[in-house]
Amino acid sequence: MRIGTPTEIKAQETRVGLTPDAVHALSGAGHQVLIQTGAGRNAGFRDEDYRAAGAMLVAEAESAWAADLVVKVKEPQAGEIGFLREGLLLFTYLHLAALPRLTHALLDSGVTAIAYETVTDDRGRLPLLTPMSEVAGRIATQAGAHALHNIHGGRGVLLGGVPGVEPGRVLVLGGGVVGLNAARIALGMGADTTLMDRDPERLRALDEGFGPALKTRQATARAIGQLARRCDLLIGAVLIPGHSAPKLIHRETVERMRPGAVIVDVAVDQGGCVETTRPTTHAEPTYLEAGVVHYAVTNIPAACGRTATQALVNATLPRVRKLADQGLDALRRDAGLRSGLNVHRGHLTHPAVAESLDLEYTPPERALNKPDSPYTRRP
Repeated sequence: MRIGTPTEIKAQETRVGLTPDAVHALSGAGHQVLIQTGAGRNAGFRDEDYRAAGAMLVAEAESAWAADLVVKVKEPQAGEIGFLREGLLLFTYLHLAALPRLTHALLDSGVTAIAYETVTDDRGRLPLLTPMSEVAGRIATQAGAHALHNIHGGRGVLLGGVPGVEPGRVLVLGGGVVGLNAARIALGMGADTTLMDRDPERLRALDEGFGPALKTRQATARAIGQLARRCDLLIGAVLIPGHSAPKLIHRETVERMRPGAVIVDVAVDQGGCVETTRPTTHAEPTYLEAGVVHYAVTNIPAACGRTATQALVNATLPRVRKLADQGLDALRRDAGLRSGLNVHRGHLTHPAVAESLDLEYTPPERALNKPDSPYTRRP
């Protein structure tokens, strides 16, 4: 199979869909790999590295997109919609619940689109989301600490404090992979750290893992509001796979937070868990709303492109190999990979995305075994 990896064109996106090591593995298995010139530059991978690994370098994005299987990092941007076509297998992050226009474009094109963030393993976990959640969670605390500096509009609080001065207060909403990693970095910085989650068993596990250094609280609306008003840094780390993020922090809560406090909404890819969140970029990562600094970059891991790319490709490569070897049969045979199928030849095939966007849902098993048909809105 021909596998293409174009250069990412999302603002300040530094990651790349395949590393030279991955190209070597795929080309060694008999597949032709097309890498757009410069695709790996920002992650520290030279064109020469790809060529030596067996890739064919192509100058234009169109040539990479002409492959049978396109492997990339971020969802297709406006300038890439024209490359979508029937028969193309697209494997990337999509986050469609927050992107209705892209969803309609994918449905119109007839493409088969598999989202990293909804692929599962045999235990129901999200193995292709996990590595980027680990990176994003760790960066979130670092970015929040930076945004707290006075020069960025923050309160001027040093998270770890100094002898004789109390540390900053960090509130993490969500005890999943992002929240765990955000809390770990906050504790490492010496911050007074509280993590909230709805699941008592998850809180119990975190308490056992971190001990008394990490404060845990049940995530009720009242408790969230109380702690949010007292914290210096709030990190939104909630996830409902495929769904839009629930709004846990409303405007009135933001307005009652400390002036110069910081919100880092890692859930922005799924619409954000803070009502005052709007997407930002690495070029302009923050804005001030209701006296609070907001950081809502939609591709946080791109801040550390090399580490993030290596972690991502470690997880995606076995699935890329399966798709390249088996094509659509890989989706029919592998339930975990099939759970990543969001769009197939005009059918919307993920229930959470369909519910979030109020579109007709077709079970992926049925879509893979029925003729093409146009999508329709729910009545």
